[in-house]
Amino acid sequence: MELQLKIRLLLLATVTLTIASCEKDVIFIQEEHSVNQRFDQSMEWNETHPYKEIVTSSDDYTILFMGDSHIGTTRNLESFISTAATNNAEAIVMAGDLTTGINNYCVKLEQCLQSKGSLLAFLTVGNHDLWPKTGWDEYFARFGASVYYFTVKTPGGNDLYISLDSGNGTLGTSQLELFESLLQNQRSDYRRCIVFTHLNFFRFRHTEISNPLVEELNKLIDIFTLYQVDILI
Repeated sequence: MELQLKIRLLLLATVTLTIASCEKDVIFIQEEHSVNQRFDQSMEWNETHPYKEIVTSSDDYTILFMGDSHIGTTRNLESFISTAATNNAEAIVMAGDLTTGINNYCVKLEQCLQSKGSLLAFLTVGNHDLWPKTGWDEYFARFGASVYYFTVKTPGGNDLYISLDSGNGTLGTSQLELFESLLQNQRSDYRRCIVFTHLNFFRFRHTEISNPLVEELNKLIDIFTLYQVDILI
C-alpha cells in the first residue's frame, strides 16, 4: 500500500518586517561557533541522548513542520502547537530561526514548548538563533543537538527524518560526510527519507547567508539523487 504521508508545511510569518527577514539584519561577525564546532557538540550530545523512534499504528500519520517562528511573541507558535494537537500529530518540527536573535528568547521558547505536553518536538538552528555571540550556547544548553535524526515506525515500513545544521549557510565538511555515510549505510532500511534544515539550498536570489558554496550544493544534489531523498524541507 502506497504510503499516505501527510506533511503539512506551515510557513508562519512574523508580524513586522524588521524581524521577519533572514536576509538583512544578521551578519555572522559575532558568531563564536563554526558549523564544524556545532557538529562536534551535536555528536557528543547524540552519544548520550539516543535517537528517537516514533511508533504509530497507521501508515497515514501527521507531522507538522514550521519555519521562522522568530520568537519574540509566541502567538504563532501557540497556534501551531494547538493545530498539531487538533490534528493528532505525531510530532512537530521547527526548522530554524526559532527566535529573533535580537534579544535572547530561548527561555521564552522553552517555556512555550512546555505547553505541548507529550507531543514530540524536533528543532534545528537558523541564522538568527546563532546571533549574538551566545546564541548557540543558549540553544544547545536547552535543546541539544542541531544535527541528528529520528525515525517513524508504521505497520507498512519505517521512515527516516534527518536534521541538518545550515544555520550559517554551509553544512561543513564533517556534517556533509556524516550525512552521506548515514544514507549510504542506512537508507535501504527505510521506505521514505525526509531531510529538514533552515537554509533554502535552491534559492535563486543571493543573500549573505542563503546561498551555499557551489561545490557543496553540487555534492548535496548528488547525495539527494543517489540515495533517493524523498522530501527536502
